[in-house]
Amino acid sequence: MRVLIRYFFRALRLILTPIVLIAEKLSTPSAIARSPEDQARVDAVCKTLALYQFKACPFCIRVRKEIARLGLQIELRDAQHVEAHRNALNVGGGAIKVPCLLIGAEGENKEWLYESNDIIAWLNTHCAAA
Repeated sequence: MRVLIRYFFRALRLILTPIVLIAEKLSTPSAIARSPEDQARVDAVCKTLALYQFKACPFCIRVRKEIARLGLQIELRDAQHVEAHRNALNVGGGAIKVPCLLIGAEGENKEWLYESNDIIAWLNTHCAAA
């Protein structure tokens, strides 16, 4: 019975994943307009950020939509399929839980921020008006 349930949910994921990703593409908002100087400041902040995510995770999609709305160029790291990113998330952040925003460049103190609401709030505070 367990095996049957496992295969049912795998099949469900295979069916729903493309639908969720297409819905994300169709509903992603346009980026806000900034002056070139303001965009350069925002891009400088974003160089120290990386988002660990799973492609079809609804909370990750929510954060990616906010990143698109704010016009941010943040590195996206696939912690589901790339073992190196998964291990870095586990070692650095302490848990394989997504979405997770890594704040800090190489050689700096790094902060691992979990929870989509907290990530969105941080991005709006530090990047929206940068």
